[in-house]
Amino acid sequence: MTLNLQEMVHTRKHKVRTIVLDYSIMLIGLSLYALSWILFLVPARITGGGISGLSAVIFYSTKIPIGLTFFLINVVLVAIAMKILGASFGIKTIFSMIVLSLLFSIPQSLFPEAIIKDNFLSAVLGGMLGGVGIGLVFSRGGSTGGTDIIAMIINKYHNISPGRIIMYCDVIIIGSSFFLLHSIDKMVYGFVSMAVVSYTLDAYLSGSNASAQIFIFSPKYEEIADFINNETLRGVTVLDGKGWYTQENVKVLLTIVRKKETSIIFRKVKEIDPDAFISMASVMGVYGQGFDKIKG
Repeated sequence: MTLNLQEMVHTRKHKVRTIVLDYSIMLIGLSLYALSWILFLVPARITGGGISGLSAVIFYSTKIPIGLTFFLINVVLVAIAMKILGASFGIKTIFSMIVLSLLFSIPQSLFPEAIIKDNFLSAVLGGMLGGVGIGLVFSRGGSTGGTDIIAMIINKYHNISPGRIIMYCDVIIIGSSFFLLHSIDKMVYGFVSMAVVSYTLDAYLSGSNASAQIFIFSPKYEEIADFINNETLRGVTVLDGKGWYTQENVKVLLTIVRKKETSIIFRKVKEIDPDAFISMASVMGVYGQGFDKIKG
C-alpha cells in the first residue's frame, strides 16, 4: 500500500513538472513571437501572416489595438480547435491567446521606430524570431492561434508540414493587405517575413525531432544493448551477421533514437568497447512507439 502511494505521488509530481515545463517553454516562445512584431514588423509597418498580420493591418488603418483584434478573432477559432483537437489543445491555445493578447497590448508608442532602419532586415529578423517562437509553442503541443490552428488540424490527419500550411493561408492575408495599405513594397516585405517564418519553423521542428539509425558491431553487444534499453529507454534489435573477411559470425545491434540521444550512446559504447564499429545515418521519418504517430 505504501509503495503504491509513493508511486502515485511520484507520478503526480512528474505530471506537475511536465505541465510547468510545457507552459514555461510556451511562455518563452510566445514572448519571442510577440517581440518579433513589437520590435521589428509593426514599427516598419510590415504585414506578416496569420491573425497577427490581419490585426496589424487593421491597426495600421484604424489604430485599433492589435491585442484587442487578435483576441476577438481568436475566440471563434479556439472554439473550433477545442471541438476538433481536444480540450488539452484548447486549454493551451487559450493560454497562448491570452498571453499574446496581453503582450500585443503593450503600447506601440514605446517602440515608435524600427530598431533597424532597413525594412528587408526587419522582415528577416522578425520572421526568424517569430519562427523560433512558434516552433517552441508547437513543440509543447500548443498554438499561437489563427492560421496555426488550421495547420495543426490538417497536420493531425496528414503528413504536411505546419510551416507549409501556414504559408498557404498567409499568402491570402498578406496579399489582401495591398488593398488597405496600397503599398507593393510593404506587401513584398510581408511575403519575405512569411517565408522566413515558414523556413525557420520547419527547420526548428525537424531539427528537434530528427532521428538517427545506428548499427553497432561489438562482441560486447549484450552490455551495450542493456544500456540502450535501460538507460535511454529505446528498443534494440539484435541481427545475425557474418564477417566476410574473417568468416566469423557476429552480432549486430540496430537501434533508432533521437539525434539528441546519440551522444550519450556513443560515450557509453566507447566506455564499454573502445574498438566497437559504429555506423549512424539520419532518417527522415520514424513512426511507432516513442516516435511519431502514423497519420492517414
